Amino acid sequence: MKIFNISSDICKAHTLPTQFYTEPLYFEAAKEKIFARSWQWLGDDAAVQLPQYVQPLTLLEGYLNEPLLLASDEQGEIRCLSNVCTHRGKVLVQQPGKCRKIICGYHGRRFALNGQFEHMPEFKDVCNFPSEADNLAQVPLQKWHRFLFASLHPQWDLAPVLAEIDRRIGFLDFERFRYDPLTSRDYLVRAHWALYCENYLEGFHIPFVHPDLNALLDFATYNTEIHGFMNLQVGYASKGSDCFALPKGHPDEGKEIAAYYFWIFPNLMLNFYPWGLSVNVVKPLQPDLCKVSFITYVYDPQRFSQQTAAQTDKVEREDEAVVESVQLGVRSRFYKSGRYSPRYETGVHHFHQLIANCMNTQ
Repeated sequence: MKIFNISSDICKAHTLPTQFYTEPLYFEAAKEKIFARSWQWLGDDAAVQLPQYVQPLTLLEGYLNEPLLLASDEQGEIRCLSNVCTHRGKVLVQQPGKCRKIICGYHGRRFALNGQFEHMPEFKDVCNFPSEADNLAQVPLQKWHRFLFASLHPQWDLAPVLAEIDRRIGFLDFERFRYDPLTSRDYLVRAHWALYCENYLEGFHIPFVHPDLNALLDFATYNTEIHGFMNLQVGYASKGSDCFALPKGHPDEGKEIAAYYFWIFPNLMLNFYPWGLSVNVVKPLQPDLCKVSFITYVYDPQRFSQQTAAQTDKVEREDEAVVESVQLGVRSRFYKSGRYSPRYETGVHHFHQLIANCMNTQ
């Protein structure tokens, strides 16, 4: 497998080679090297707020396909468990609901809501049984305000990332965020997942691709901040555009901020606006196909309207068109790699460095 080298000097660096976006070998390798080792969005805790409640889910369905289970025990503590029986591998919980015990419908193996093995019929003569391997695997879970994240094999700490996000938007009352199913939707994009993320990670294209969005932002002051496994694009409001009412002592006090665009490696975007939050999760499906889930949480209904939702959809359609065109272009026999704008593509450069580091590990 090719070793990827991205120079730390953006003025000298070349982008990822075209093979990363086109060859199935790298798409498959990224499952374990990138996605199984990173933190993934699970949603909010609404489904498991009640004690003794379970919620099955599939982590990155269509790619990782890992069966997981959110389980709230008698005290209301939420855990993320493997949803696969440790006897013969059957998926345990098929539907969400109240549950005092987790019982396998195949041979009756029973687990507590914390994942501990409790009972198995007809196993009294089995040697060295039960063992630690008979418990359900505990998947690392991180709760941030109302939102949940999990990682199968985390290679980095999510806490500093969330702390940095809190430093900018922690003044918001997260209890006021309400999920809006009517404006949440999925988009199928005929492009490699990383190409979609790259497009998100730079504002360079905004004046050329998004004329309406460009009218709301002051492009000259558009700024990207790099923070380890996260980066932040700060969208400054043009004159007359809606902006945050920032409290005293805020890092951006006195500035007119229209949006905070947080990206968490490798595939999660948290876009905070004065009206609320748009979560974007990029889900790989094939080397040239991904699904992008837009999940809406409204904070201030007075500032959110159908016009807002329509504008978000329009921007997404514009992004789709340009990213799908890039997918066609990177297959060209004449394209190998590109260069970065030191002013506007620091986020893409950062992303490529992280990808290279992951893909080069054993």
